[in-house]
Amino acid sequence: MLVIAAPGQGAQTPGFLAPWLDLPGFAERLAAWSDLAGIDLIASGTTAGAAEITDTAVAQPLLVAAAIAAAEALFGDLLGARTQAHVAAGHSVGELAAGAIAGVVSPGDAMRLVGVRGRSMAKAAAAEPTGMTAILGGTEDDVLAKLDEHGLTPANVNGAGQIVAAGTAGQLAALAADPPAGARLRPLSVAGAFHTTHMTPAVAALREAAADVTVSDPVMVLLSNADGAAVSSGQEWLERMVTQVSSPVRWDECMRSMSGLGVQALIELPPGGTLTGLGRRALPGVALAALKTPDSLDAARALLAEHGALEPPEPGHVPDWRLLVSPLAGTFHAGGQDAGPGTHVRPGAVLGHVEVRSGQEAVTPPFAATILEWLVEDGDPVTTGQPLVRLQPEPA
Repeated sequence: MLVIAAPGQGAQTPGFLAPWLDLPGFAERLAAWSDLAGIDLIASGTTAGAAEITDTAVAQPLLVAAAIAAAEALFGDLLGARTQAHVAAGHSVGELAAGAIAGVVSPGDAMRLVGVRGRSMAKAAAAEPTGMTAILGGTEDDVLAKLDEHGLTPANVNGAGQIVAAGTAGQLAALAADPPAGARLRPLSVAGAFHTTHMTPAVAALREAAADVTVSDPVMVLLSNADGAAVSSGQEWLERMVTQVSSPVRWDECMRSMSGLGVQALIELPPGGTLTGLGRRALPGVALAALKTPDSLDAARALLAEHGALEPPEPGHVPDWRLLVSPLAGTFHAGGQDAGPGTHVRPGAVLGHVEVRSGQEAVTPPFAATILEWLVEDGDPVTTGQPLVRLQPEPA
C-alpha cells in the first residue's frame, strides 16, 4: 500500500522547479495555471529569490502547482495516480494538491482556490507581526505546557518530536528566551501565524471562493489534517479545507492513520524532504522516496513497481472516526449530562465547555455521533486544537 504526499509551506527553496521544466509539458502546465493562481509560477519557481517565495501569496500556489505537475510526471497523469497509489495526504496547503490527486477537485479549481488562500492568508498575516517556530525534541506535555504559558498555539503537531508554535512576534521571542526543557527551537521562513485564530479573516474569503467549486467524492483514501481521518465526502473535504486555515494541522494523526492502514511506502512530491524526514522517525519500516529533482523519479517508480496496485485498501481498514478539538486554550469542564463512551449525541449537543478568563466556549459536534473515548478529564488544562474526544459519526 502506497501513500502520495504533498508538502506544505516552508518546504520551498529558490530555483527548486528549474530542473523540472525540462520534462515534456511541465512548463506548459505551469504557464496555464499561472493565470488561475494569479502569479507567474515559472518565474517564482526558477529565478525568484528566497524573500519573494517566502511571500504566502507566492509560496502556496507554487507548492500546489509543483506537487500536481510532478504527480502527473510520475504517474503519467492523475488517473494513473488514482489507480496506482492507495492514499493521498497533504500537509497544510498540500491538502489542496492531495484533493486534486484524489479526484475531489480539478487541478484548475485547486489553483484558483490556492490563489485565494495565499492572498487572503497573506493579508491576515499583515495585520500584525506573527510567525512560527519549530520545536524539536522535549516531551510533548512539556512543550504544550510551555506554549500555553506564552499564549502560543501548537499550529502543527507533526509527530516524531516536532511541534510548530505560532503566534505574535512578542510571544515567539518570549518562547525563545524560555524554551521547553530539552528542546531546540528553529524559526520558520513563513510570513505569519498560520493555522491559528490570526488567520480567521482568511476563512471567510476562502469560503466565498469555495462556493463556486464543484467537488466529487474522493476515489482513493484521502486523509485530513484536522484529525487524520479519511474523508469520504467531497463536500466535507471542501469545508475542512476552508476551516483548516485557522485550525491546527495534525500530521501526527495522519501518520497514525497511515500506520493503521498498513502503508508500506510513501512518495513525497516536490519539494520533497520534510514529510519523508518525519516519516523516517514515525513510520518505521515504511519505504520512503522524496522527489527533489527529476533524477528522483526512478527511485519513486521503483517504489510504485513494488508497492503500487490497482486495488484500493479494504474499506474496513479506513479510519472514519473524528476528533473534536479544543477551540481555545483554557480549562475543560465536562457537560452536566452523562456522556461516556457509547453515548449517542446529536449535532450541536454541548459535551462540555472550555473556560477562559473572558467566559467559556461550548464544545459541540457538528454531526450526529457516538462517543468512542474521552481524551481529557473534567478540570484538565487544554491548549487550542488539543483533541478532547474521539467520535464515530453516525450515517446521514
